[in-house]
Amino acid sequence: MHYRRACIQGGTYFFTLVTDKRRKILCEPENIAFLRAAFQYVLERHPFVIDAAVILPDHIHAIWTLPDNDRDFSKRWRLIKSYFTRHCDTHYKNTPSPSRLKKNEQAVWQRRFWEHMIRDEKDLSTHVEYIHYNPVKHGLVKSPVDWPHSSFHRFVANGLFGTNWGAGQGMVFADNIGHE
Repeated sequence: MHYRRACIQGGTYFFTLVTDKRRKILCEPENIAFLRAAFQYVLERHPFVIDAAVILPDHIHAIWTLPDNDRDFSKRWRLIKSYFTRHCDTHYKNTPSPSRLKKNEQAVWQRRFWEHMIRDEKDLSTHVEYIHYNPVKHGLVKSPVDWPHSSFHRFVANGLFGTNWGAGQGMVFADNIGHE
């Protein structure tokens, strides 16, 4: 089966990446460090802008903007996932399925990721809110400000959100926003 992806040079995209079997491994301190190192490694070699991001125990949501002359977000995610897989603790690497054994793949991540090309400012704003509210949606915290692995803190520092944004609210997003 062939997957069709929208690839526009300089585009802005929303992504969801999920761990294999939804194992809750990403927010452990050593793994947060490995993810940061993976992003830094790839950013130095293949620049892009991380507009917003959140790391949850079993998945990541992010919005990236690629350089004007580039549309290869798949390469960047492949490099991030492989860097993290090589460096994370071996006890997280499940026994691969027979099809993965043939390809010598580690079972840390689901094979594919979800991507959505951001269409306009309203689409961007809605996806940024979705990202920042996600830890509350999953019952991990009562307020986005309480989740440490999020760009929400950068948005607050830049005056784009108040510290109470999303606290004590039951925010609902359209079915076509986000992907888990």
